[in-house]
Amino acid sequence: MRHFSPVYQPELFPFLQSDRIVNVSSVPQRSPFRYPGGKTWLIPYIRQWLTHFKKRPSCLIEPFAGGATVGLTAGFEGLAERVILVELDQQVAAVWQTILGGEAEWLVERILNFHLTIENVILSLSRVDHADLRERAFCTLLKNRTYHGGILAPGASLIKNGENGKGIASRWYPDTLARRIMAIDKIKDRFEFICGDGVEILKNYANEKNIVFFIDPPYTIGGGNNKRAGKRLYAHNEVDHDQLFKIAHQCTGQVLMTYDDNFDTKTLADRYNFSTKNISMKNTHHSKLSELIISKNLEWCAPPITPAHRPAPFPVPDH
Repeated sequence: MRHFSPVYQPELFPFLQSDRIVNVSSVPQRSPFRYPGGKTWLIPYIRQWLTHFKKRPSCLIEPFAGGATVGLTAGFEGLAERVILVELDQQVAAVWQTILGGEAEWLVERILNFHLTIENVILSLSRVDHADLRERAFCTLLKNRTYHGGILAPGASLIKNGENGKGIASRWYPDTLARRIMAIDKIKDRFEFICGDGVEILKNYANEKNIVFFIDPPYTIGGGNNKRAGKRLYAHNEVDHDQLFKIAHQCTGQVLMTYDDNFDTKTLADRYNFSTKNISMKNTHHSKLSELIISKNLEWCAPPITPAHRPAPFPVPDH
């Protein structure tokens, strides 16, 4: 049987052991988005998950892509032959359609040539309803980088003070955005983007054998003060969680989900025979947080870690 090895050295990732806290600053940043509920902290586990299979997945589907941290990692590091990103939000979709649709250079030039002032931000965003796809993509990134927490949902507001009193400039890094966008452009053929309902896409691919699914719905389940307050953070914030778990259970391919750690989530996981594991992480503010990862089998997540040795499926582009 053909084997492949991941494009990273396992000894360089001691934090893969599931009893250790992942510091998000130790993980490469590839997404142009600054996204609420981003999954940078999960990347060591994604590598571990995708390299434990005997055969490399033919496709990774991320039905609630958002900033697509997981899908981008799989594409850049050759952890799946191809990646399908799915996103319902029209603002976010415009960015992926522009970058993956051959307009990355235009978007980069727009970002690099933009003179950031509060007046220019307000003016640009006021015209978005009449803008073409490329300009909507720019406005999405502009809003994502100049609004509190990167929140795109209605009711969000501009950053006032920001990091070191820089205000709206505190998260606007044009050169960094340009590098990330052009790096994605170099390997865009590895990706497919679908603007649509992630649940419906799951149904469409449920019977495919060598496809894997990473499911991270940007919606709160249950009551209480969950950190992922979907209604406040996301334009699309409702989903039938029971239906989602049911479809995930029916998928022939392997599924990995992440959810808030609460009673309602664990109840659904038990109902559909999923295993759960609490993962600790440290955010960029060095606060310790935890979240549940959910799958039919989590044996791969337990230390010690012994990834399969397999030849790298893709060259990693220089960027």
